[in-house]
Amino acid sequence: MTWQTPFAPVSDQIHWPVIVIGGGQAGLSASYWLQQHSIRHLVLEKHSVGHAWRNNRWDSFCLVTPNWQCRLPGFPYDGNDPNGFMPRDAIVDYIERYAAFVKPPLLQGVTVETLQRHDSGGYELVTTEGRFTANQVVMAVNGYHVPNWPRLSERLPTSIEQLHSSDYKSPETLPAGEILVIGTGQSGCQIAEDLHLAGRRVHLCVGRAPRAPRWYRGRDSVDWLEEMGTYEVTVDEHPEPAWDLRHKANHYMTGRDGGREIDLRRFALEGMQLYGRVADIRNGTHLIFGQDLKQNLDGADDTYCRIRESIDRYIEKNNIQAPSEPEYRPIWEPEREPRELDLEATSITTVIWATGFHSDFSWVHLPVFDGAGEPVHQRGITPTPGAYFLGLPWLHTWGSGRFASVGDDARHVVEFIANRTEATTEVSASEQEAMRA
Repeated sequence: MTWQTPFAPVSDQIHWPVIVIGGGQAGLSASYWLQQHSIRHLVLEKHSVGHAWRNNRWDSFCLVTPNWQCRLPGFPYDGNDPNGFMPRDAIVDYIERYAAFVKPPLLQGVTVETLQRHDSGGYELVTTEGRFTANQVVMAVNGYHVPNWPRLSERLPTSIEQLHSSDYKSPETLPAGEILVIGTGQSGCQIAEDLHLAGRRVHLCVGRAPRAPRWYRGRDSVDWLEEMGTYEVTVDEHPEPAWDLRHKANHYMTGRDGGREIDLRRFALEGMQLYGRVADIRNGTHLIFGQDLKQNLDGADDTYCRIRESIDRYIEKNNIQAPSEPEYRPIWEPEREPRELDLEATSITTVIWATGFHSDFSWVHLPVFDGAGEPVHQRGITPTPGAYFLGLPWLHTWGSGRFASVGDDARHVVEFIANRTEATTEVSASEQEAMRA
């Protein structure tokens, strides 16, 4: 389903006051607010609405945050389970229904190959459907563009099936045999659990990702943190550096089966083999591990306990009646740090790289990046007049790239666009003619 018919008609004009690149939740939110300001615009989507949710998630995928945090502008969650966690197909339905609600002027299946300044002062976009120009552009394309494949993967034997977490679908789609999952961010932990629950023999390389409590003192921890104002803390107010916030792994837990914590120590008790991070591969089949398994497990627990303690302080400070919880104690410790793993001896037939993504802004030929190639902006507004970002991790707050707060950032950027439009003269007829030429 591509949802063509509910969208606003799109003319064949080449020049637009605003072009939004990306038709996901960020781009749709931008279109919503642009319509509220009666600003003519065009949205270009490389694939189709809901593509990433539909095609780059596994079958049992569900939200980690509760449904009530789905609050796209003008379209909050409208189901009967606000404290539940939408599965993949329901998320796709939510996005598609939002697109039908917004009715954006949208062109799907259009890739922007080059974005650059035009000699006449606006912007030029070279796309797979021809050339467009705009006074202002919004790059609503998040920061997860290309699956991160460590070069180490090239040294594994061809007999091993390798896939990235974005290509994983279900235990049944994998070859018979044992499975090695490398990486313990949200995807790696949930995929390892999915395989474990299906009865597959799983080996898991544990990284430094933190973990979070699911239910604590009678409520979902997300409910507590929302009430505490944690999600309103801006990137400038946060004690951690902005670069760290924008690149650190998300806390792992799950919304599966009504929501629960993920404790890798419990997996170990149930037979899952845990290792530290992969350091090397020798002789094609021997994986060598860093001696950091205990350190990484303890680090994840430290974050888990700090979140619990912050909730405890809030409850005490505000005299809130809430059930008590026992002090956290680890239920398993590694007796030794595994140093190596022979893939052949353990009958491992599949390796899943849950190693995240990296951004690719090579098509953006604008002076809006720092020395490391990271977008430079202040809540989405770049130093280049008329160029904006939306949907990036921690663009402004924790929820900037999520259903929770992407709409607030879109409103901020669109209000800036509207004020700039009012404060400057529209591109003159002669300039528009020059840009079309």
